[in-house]
Parts: sequence; C-alpha cells; structure tokens
Amino acid sequence: MTAILFIHGFPFDHTMWHHQVSALTSWRCVAPDLRGAGSSPGPAAVGEYSVASYANDLIELLDSLEIHEAVVCGLSLGGYVTFELLRNHATRVRAAILCNTKAAADSAAAKHDRDAMALLAQQRGAGAIAEELLPKLLSRDTVQSQPEVVRAVRDMMTRAPLRGIVGALHALRERPDSTPLLATIHVPVLVVAGAEDVSTPAEGMREMASAIPGAEFVVVPRAGHLAPLEQPDAVNAAITAFLAELG
Repeated sequence: MTAILFIHGFPFDHTMWHHQVSALTSWRCVAPDLRGAGSSPGPAAVGEYSVASYANDLIELLDSLEIHEAVVCGLSLGGYVTFELLRNHATRVRAAILCNTKAAADSAAAKHDRDAMALLAQQRGAGAIAEELLPKLLSRDTVQSQPEVVRAVRDMMTRAPLRGIVGALHALRERPDSTPLLATIHVPVLVVAGAEDVSTPAEGMREMASAIPGAEFVVVPRAGHLAPLEQPDAVNAAITAFLAELG
C-alpha cells in the first residue's frame, strides 16, 4: 500500500488532517506531529528547530515504518518542509501535494513579524497567538457558517506547546528560499490554493505551480489558509484525482 505523509502547518498539529486520513482509506496515511507540536516533545533550544530538522525527523519516522517512498502532502509550514524533503531527500518523495504554501523565503518585514510573534508567545502564551492568527486563517464563509471549524482551529492553536511555537517561528524565519528548486522538481505535483487565502494568495500559488514542470493547480472556493479543514470534500476530491493519476 502506497503511503501518504501529511505534514501540518503552524501552529497546528496532525489533527488538522483528520478529514483526509478518514477519506483516503486505500492509502497508508501517516500524519505525525512535528517536533514541539501536539504530543511530540520538542527541544527547548530554539536553534534546534528548522525545516531541515523537521525533515530529518520525518525521514527517521519513515525509516522506522519501513516506508521507502511516500507521497508528501504539506500545508504552509508543512509545504516548506516538503520543499526541504525534495531538496535533500528527493528519492523518498514519490509525489508532492502543496497546500496553502509558497516557495519564497521570509522578507525582512516578515522576519520582524516572526520575532514579534515569538515575543508575544513568550509573554502571553499560546492563546494570544491563536487570537492574533485566527482572523487571518479562515475564509469569511467558514467564519460565518462553520463555527465548529473555527472552534477546532482555535483549540488546536491554544493547546500548542509554547516551546514548539517559538521554535517553529524560528524555523519559519530562517527557512531557505525554495524558488530556485521549483524548476528542478521532476515528480508529480499538485498545488492546492484557497480562493480566500490572505496568507498565501491563490494567484501567487498559481505562479508557483507554473514554475514546477507539469504541476497541477486547483483553487478551492470558500476556503482560506486551511483549505483541508474548511472545504474537506473539495480538497479530498482533488487529492483523490491526483493520486489516481499516479497509478
């Protein structure tokens, strides 16, 4: 059975993929918590968090499960880690699904914002991060018509371990620019964008997809930055069609 490795975003955990894991029953779904997220213990030192360390952890997990090759599906931070796997562990990636993410590194202004958010987390805790980020994550439709999704996303962020939040912000801040990598990707790629995503806008994701040879691009209506949670049926349909093409 072919495996799919799901990599969550920030500041979330593996439960953000529960709709996909439940639906894709003919595939071996692996949805771990990254170091410092969910129930996964994380180091105290900020410097031990990076997209490379996340990727290395995932390779160790695949080795322990005796999975040589997987379809890798990453959202936001998970997409950055997917790029790292493609850059340094390409033989382990059968195909890639990039959800609500981008290839570019942080700008100077974005790095400043990461520092400010890390300070906020240290001073006021995970709840303050949840309140800061929540308005930027979900589409208007989700906020108005899916209160259970809003509640689940808030709860997921609020329970995030503080050291993992600060560490992930460091990893996000220091991640490399993956734009030069795009033209060198030679596995099948599906790019999934949310039509109302303000963090990684659909048009930018369309440009990213056009730079990857043969990549497929899908826009999910009424979805913001968390398309797999906001519109799971549409995302599952896109993923299922993509996986069917792999044979």
